[in-house]
Amino acid sequence: IACGGTAMTLLNIKESTKDIDFIVPVETEYKRLMKFLKAIGYQDAGGGLRYSDDPNFIYQFWSGNQVFTTQLLDPILDEGKHIVVKEWRHIYLGALNMTDLVITKMFRGTSVDIADCITIFITVEIDTEQLLTRYREAARYDLNPDKVIKNFIYFIEKLFKKQLVTIEFLKKVKSCL
Repeated sequence: IACGGTAMTLLNIKESTKDIDFIVPVETEYKRLMKFLKAIGYQDAGGGLRYSDDPNFIYQFWSGNQVFTTQLLDPILDEGKHIVVKEWRHIYLGALNMTDLVITKMFRGTSVDIADCITIFITVEIDTEQLLTRYREAARYDLNPDKVIKNFIYFIEKLFKKQLVTIEFLKKVKSCL
């Protein structure tokens, strides 16, 4: 399941990405994939894998229900938790759903993540109430909940300035987080 900029690129929300990020939800499949990639020449580099013929990209894979350092609330293979991109005989390619994509990016909260999330809001209709509810719940499980809450409030303020959310929603976010 693609996440981060990879998911955005596969869903035509973002033109390209420099890191290729995937979640492999089943532990045995993750181990098998890592063994295979290393057998065909991918090497450990900077928290991911690189291939000598393609040194400009880093490939990152997470196992289970985790993206970066963010633990997702629900199993990623559950209905509605990902978007089908393509199915082949032995490979299934999906992308993280938009709500969880925004959550994982805003938990990290870099300037690129914020810009990406603004692009998501411009491109795709997001259920803001669902996002707020899930974000608040996910923040409870984070190692640094204050940081991820500040990231979200800052993000919603940015969305308000761009007239992508209402003042009522901004006030609600500030009052319940």
